[in-house]
Amino acid sequence: MRSIAFADFLIGVGILFVLEGLMFAASPAWMRRAMKSALATPDNILRIVGIVSAVVGLLLIWFVRR
Repeated sequence: MRSIAFADFLIGVGILFVLEGLMFAASPAWMRRAMKSALATPDNILRIVGIVSAVVGLLLIWFVRR
């Protein structure tokens, strides 16, 4: 039997795939521009955005689970 935490993790990954797929399906040109923009963005900026996103996501999960 899987743990509840692992099931929640898989649900989160599934939601990520759904949202990403919907964005590509709805506006492939916009997604292409976004990827080109990310390629042109310096590593330190991408790293900061990634860390902030991860912290916000963890806080959101913490507040929901509280």
